[in-house]
Amino acid sequence: MKDTADKTLLVVESPAKAKTIKKYLGPNFEVKASIGHVKDLPQTATKSKEKPDGQVKWNGPVLGVDVTAGFKPYYQIIPGKEKVITELRNIAQKVSRVLLATDPDREGEAIAWHLSEELGKPQKSIFRVRFNELTEKAIKKAVANPSQLDANRYNAQQTRRILDRIVGYQISPLLWDKVQYGLSAGRVQSVALRLIVDRNLEIETFVPAEFWTVSAQLARSDSAPFEAKLVQMDKSKVEIPNWVRANEITQHASKQIFTVSEVKRKERNRRPLPPFITSTLQQEASRKLRISPNRAMRIAQQLYEGIELGQHGSIGLITYMRTDDPRVAPEAIEAARKFISESYGPQYVPVKPNLYKSKKGAQEAHEAIRPTSLEFTPERVTPFLDKQQKDLYTLIWNRFLASQAAPALFYMTTANIVAGDLLFRVSGSVMKFDGFTRIYAVSSEEDSGNGQDEKDNPGMILPDFKEGDLLLLKQLLPRQRFTQPLPAFNEASLIKELEDRGIGRPSTYAEIVTTIQKRKYVEIVDKKFQPTVLGRIIASLLVESFPDLVNPQFTAEMESSLDLIEEGSETMPQALDKFYEPFNSAFVEAKKSMKSIKRDGIQTKEHCPLCGKSVMIRAGRYGLFLGCSSYPECSYTQKLSSEASSDSTPVPTDKVCSCGAPMVLRKGRSGPFLACSRYPECKSSSPISTGVLCPKCGKGDVIQKRTKRGRMFYGCSSYPECDFSMWSKPVATECPNPDCDSLIMEEKVSKNEGSFLQCPKCKTKKT
Repeated sequence: MKDTADKTLLVVESPAKAKTIKKYLGPNFEVKASIGHVKDLPQTATKSKEKPDGQVKWNGPVLGVDVTAGFKPYYQIIPGKEKVITELRNIAQKVSRVLLATDPDREGEAIAWHLSEELGKPQKSIFRVRFNELTEKAIKKAVANPSQLDANRYNAQQTRRILDRIVGYQISPLLWDKVQYGLSAGRVQSVALRLIVDRNLEIETFVPAEFWTVSAQLARSDSAPFEAKLVQMDKSKVEIPNWVRANEITQHASKQIFTVSEVKRKERNRRPLPPFITSTLQQEASRKLRISPNRAMRIAQQLYEGIELGQHGSIGLITYMRTDDPRVAPEAIEAARKFISESYGPQYVPVKPNLYKSKKGAQEAHEAIRPTSLEFTPERVTPFLDKQQKDLYTLIWNRFLASQAAPALFYMTTANIVAGDLLFRVSGSVMKFDGFTRIYAVSSEEDSGNGQDEKDNPGMILPDFKEGDLLLLKQLLPRQRFTQPLPAFNEASLIKELEDRGIGRPSTYAEIVTTIQKRKYVEIVDKKFQPTVLGRIIASLLVESFPDLVNPQFTAEMESSLDLIEEGSETMPQALDKFYEPFNSAFVEAKKSMKSIKRDGIQTKEHCPLCGKSVMIRAGRYGLFLGCSSYPECSYTQKLSSEASSDSTPVPTDKVCSCGAPMVLRKGRSGPFLACSRYPECKSSSPISTGVLCPKCGKGDVIQKRTKRGRMFYGCSSYPECDFSMWSKPVATECPNPDCDSLIMEEKVSKNEGSFLQCPKCKTKKT
């Protein structure tokens, strides 16, 4: 290395980021990467020691944290990072100053502090620089205005790390002793697991309640038929508990004259959604792109750190991807407004810029996720991106542009229709100006609470009603309905739940979702989280022994404490004291009283096929299994074939395999299927038939199938000779329309109508 006395060492986290930054800085800068964290608490725990009074004393060599000295952490260089530290230290000794440009969040602040401790450079020559995007302007501005390291932000990260270490290094060995070796429990992940287990328990114990609705198919003499729903009877909200009451109302309504009593017309604006923050990006990547939160963050990291764009070199395409603040820099807003006007027309630009407020508790450290420059359109950079990079960049691009576009405009019509003492209502909306929806299509989950009335029927064109119009009754439609439980969590809805409850932060959502899957505590079945038997057991033990630890409210309060530490309103020892004393008391009690699955097992409703005694879930060297309760007198054992469901036992059927053995119903990753009862000796299997004869060829059966992407559909068993297929489940029922010759109907479900049958040919409905 040549004379470097007047040079500056700038350290970032990744080589890709270093490469992008290097081209913007002159020859007087050395840009190097730390490749993530360089120091951490010890990775190996030794057995704890107990005082005579039973209290556990953790010290440096055991936990890496001395709880008796203000929770002092004992960091060490991460094994394998010695070479990186040596190289950076050697360069640091030869330059005039060091700029630590690690990520602008708590984790990045911790890396910067640890680097400052290891570089052997006087603190007066070490500075912190932060930037939200890897553009020449942002980088040069940050380098020209360096600041000091932020002790409060570092302490917030240290507090989180110590909390996680205390929980992990105390509870995990306890689970090894009580359940099985190798298990682990995380502070925030355990709460996420509890939410999933509780939701699935609600679904399993939910008792549907029957209710009915009555709609009238009406028409004006000069209009097409439309449906209006009964909402009031004798000026009171109508409640129809059963068919008897529904039939009484239907008979009563059939004798009435239907008249339009009131018509309301108004314009409604639907405002665009804010640009992405970390949680919403992960949710929409999961919903729209089928990309897991963890994968979405890795791709976003690549787009942020820099993509090789031919002659332009490495370019950071998006701003920092870990943020909970939807605000946008004024210059970016102006650039978006100009781009929208030039690309879509001035009518798509609102009079004033759209501004968005952050949620309560947001750190507001970085602006929203957006493109760094509108010069690099998705079309322009597509040749340099792989498919998932392109899809995610396009999603971010469209969402950001749409956030600064004009609202969509709808004309809403609501008509009240009286029939004696009955009041029916119909609503419809027609889009008059597409506004932001021309740029970004809003999903139903995103649009919740965005000004759209759930009772509206977008796109339904109603007659030009006038008060006093007489309407012709075509048909009365009583429909049976049942109340539904809340749906099981998927990746997107779990992240939203965590965010709404204040659990976790932008840097942790993806890790939480990934960790509970890696630990085999949950599985994804039909795109929904299902707790495994192991996950249910762990959740139950933690709820019983550590109610505060897995209490969502308590965890949210701890997250708030981290924010207060970063603000300087609370100290690290104060937050840790508040957590540790009740936790340690619970831990000491749990060591004595927590149920031992290894020793006691868990009773099931199954009976041993050998001796008739009850079968128990037990824990062994290789995990959970089913075993006879009379062991060792009876040695019957059976593997838990599917941990995602408690009813995993194969179900006998009247079908016979080609080998002569009976077929059983099993449940696999793609749903139920028929398999030979002699498996694994005979591996024959077949899909489940719907019992409907193929309406196209008349030879094969219509069977359940799945696309390559996992979506279920129904097709002819004689494929490829017959290519009949349909998305909805077929039912062997003739269409009630006398002018239609269809021999099947298809099951349909809608938000407004519930479950019903519909002809695939003429679309006639049948309840």
